[in-house]
Amino acid sequence: MDDFLDKLPQMDLMRSEKMTLVQLIIPVESAHRCVTYLGELGLLQFRDLNADKSPFQRTFANQVKRCGEMSRKLRFFKDQIDKAGLRCSPRHELEPYIELGDLERQLADHEHEVLEMNSNSEKLRQTYNELLEFKIVLQKANGFLVSSNAHATGDETELHEGTYSNNGFIETSSLLEQEMRPEPLNQSGLRFISGIINKDKLLRFERMLFRATRGNMLFNQTPSDEEIMDPSTSEMVEKIVFVVFFSGEQARTKILKICEAFGANCYPVPEDTTKQRQLTREVLSRLSDLEATLDAGTRHRNNALNAVGYSLTKWMTTVRREKAVYDTLNMLNFDVTKKCLVGEGWCPTFAKTQIHEVLQRATFDSNSQVGVIFHIMQAVESPPTYFRTNKLTNAFQEIIDAYGVARYQEANPAVYSVVTYPFLFAVMFGDWGHGLCLLLGALYLLTRERKLSSQKLGSFMEMLFGGRYVILLMALFSIYCGLIYNEFFSVPFHVFGGSAYKCRDTTCSDAYTVGLVKYRDPYPFGVDPSWRGSRSELPYLNSLKMKMSILLGIAQMNLGLILSFFNARFFGSSLDIRYQFIPQMIFLNSLFGYLSLLIIIKWCTGSQADLYHVMIYMFLSPTEELGENELFWGQRPLQAQKIHMERFQGRTYGVLGTSEVDLDVEPGSARGHQEEEFNFSEIFVHQLIHSIEFVLGSVSNTASYLRLWALSLAHSELSTVFYEKVLLLAWGYENILIRLIGLVVFAFATAFILLMMETLSAFLHALRLHWVEFMGKFFHGDGYKFKPFSFALVSNDDE
Repeated sequence: MDDFLDKLPQMDLMRSEKMTLVQLIIPVESAHRCVTYLGELGLLQFRDLNADKSPFQRTFANQVKRCGEMSRKLRFFKDQIDKAGLRCSPRHELEPYIELGDLERQLADHEHEVLEMNSNSEKLRQTYNELLEFKIVLQKANGFLVSSNAHATGDETELHEGTYSNNGFIETSSLLEQEMRPEPLNQSGLRFISGIINKDKLLRFERMLFRATRGNMLFNQTPSDEEIMDPSTSEMVEKIVFVVFFSGEQARTKILKICEAFGANCYPVPEDTTKQRQLTREVLSRLSDLEATLDAGTRHRNNALNAVGYSLTKWMTTVRREKAVYDTLNMLNFDVTKKCLVGEGWCPTFAKTQIHEVLQRATFDSNSQVGVIFHIMQAVESPPTYFRTNKLTNAFQEIIDAYGVARYQEANPAVYSVVTYPFLFAVMFGDWGHGLCLLLGALYLLTRERKLSSQKLGSFMEMLFGGRYVILLMALFSIYCGLIYNEFFSVPFHVFGGSAYKCRDTTCSDAYTVGLVKYRDPYPFGVDPSWRGSRSELPYLNSLKMKMSILLGIAQMNLGLILSFFNARFFGSSLDIRYQFIPQMIFLNSLFGYLSLLIIIKWCTGSQADLYHVMIYMFLSPTEELGENELFWGQRPLQAQKIHMERFQGRTYGVLGTSEVDLDVEPGSARGHQEEEFNFSEIFVHQLIHSIEFVLGSVSNTASYLRLWALSLAHSELSTVFYEKVLLLAWGYENILIRLIGLVVFAFATAFILLMMETLSAFLHALRLHWVEFMGKFFHGDGYKFKPFSFALVSNDDE
């Protein structure tokens, strides 16, 4: 047996790559180039030899800080470009390589220029906003003043004395200066303050004015009809023009302070209509000049940002790579006396030659007189786990790694999940109409693969794109299982010929159970379409899918136990084979394997035996006659012998140890190197618990596979409800509108419930079956992933 197993070909995809611990001694003058070349290769995972040091105590802390500052400047430029709404595509011509120091100086100059332009633009925008508000106040407040003048007499009204709190227009023009100078006032006369305030502050502002003046004021307001841009946030703000009439110097002081507290800008409005018109013309003239100035400034700023945007992507990549290089150099030990850096790391065994060639090239390119010393070290700790994947297998590997990373060179469940995962999904989802819809979605993602891979996608779309091959296989298996179930949106079709049944006479069209008679060979593939709609449809599909679920579950659990055998054999643990694998196989197949055998025999012979009765009385009365429940000759003595073997197995398994504690028996075991004191009581309790757990787990795991039956039946019945109670019901009306509504409701129900919710449900249930029922038989998942230093893996999150 061992000779046969030794002759089997190596299962490269089943085991992780063999890893080697290497040491590098790199001269200082070639260290940067060596690490850069290793980052381009991406096959060496460095170990942090300075874990006890803080980031500020490391050798290249200043360089990392400089790269971080440059990253901040580049993010600033990107935000400014996005804020300006510019689309700067990178230049296609080959740009020369730029040194880090030169790039640092360029970024500083560009940042200073952009900040200065932003400051000037903000000041101009502030002035523009003040003039715009002044114009609006002049236009809106005039209506209140005219209305007030109509009720005033002679010298008692002194509305020409407009108070103000804004000094932004003192230097605008001579007329504005005249309006800013207060004239002598009659302390007993009526006065006013006009201004503008944000709409969201208006209610609180008016309430505060009323309380401060004890109601001795008249508050008028009107919308500005024109939104004003906030220079700091670039958002459009809705404002309200107000005019407050009051009397007395004390009220004036209170109102001005409240205006200042609420951020209301007050502007003087002259009483004289001629002065109002002249002032309005001057404000409009200033606004026109400022608009031209702002447009010119915006064009100049956009040109500067465009110049930066053409090289922004390249600069960000350069800085990100440089920071990653210095972060890696900080993981190396610096030998001051020998002027070299010492590093350690893991690499796949197949990559040693490539790494050696890269180090030689780096030494030559840096004109170093001393080469890099590269040698292999003896490993004490467990190596990282590395599986080489492609576009198809990567998504399945990520699904497995989400549960736990495989132990070093442990059997990889992802190899089998490529087939078993989409197949178990399809068993629950089986409908070849819905499968075609999934197939169309998968083909869309595959045909636009190149375009979508270069775009920045949302989290949901990125998840769909990453699992495009998983969706493709799920769709293909769903079509296959749907053809077996003979369901196309719950409707059966005679795809592979006619039905094997026909009516006994012309009156049997409604009596499907009694009136059908079999007149030719069975339907060649899948479920006979005549079962659909018959009275025995549900019992028949219940029995079929439940037994099928048990068969699939037992097959997959046996596969998991077989993989545990290969794991034990690979690690040289003969105790696990003799006292764990063999008893588990005996127990599982003596009970549930035997049940699977009875199911197959019943299907092949057409027996009417009750399997519930057979399995229950196999334990209660194994020697009694089975009668009509006997499926094959010799069934009764075989069952009695199985019961005896299970009892014997249960007693012996509970007292024997495993390789996890008997390491001295297996010196070649790869599971550890420490010898532990033998303690029989601990081993007995551990193995007793493990035995009970496996026995109970076998029952619960087998029952867990019944979800294949339950979800498949639920999907089929739900699809039938939508078809018969929505589409057919609406199609029974002659009204075209009702038919159209029924079609739309059926389409939305199919898309959102059956194609989205049911897909997610079946996906998660298949995930559970793999993580627990399948992988729990052999998978430890306590390893750690191989994460090499690679520029391809450096993301924006590392900045």
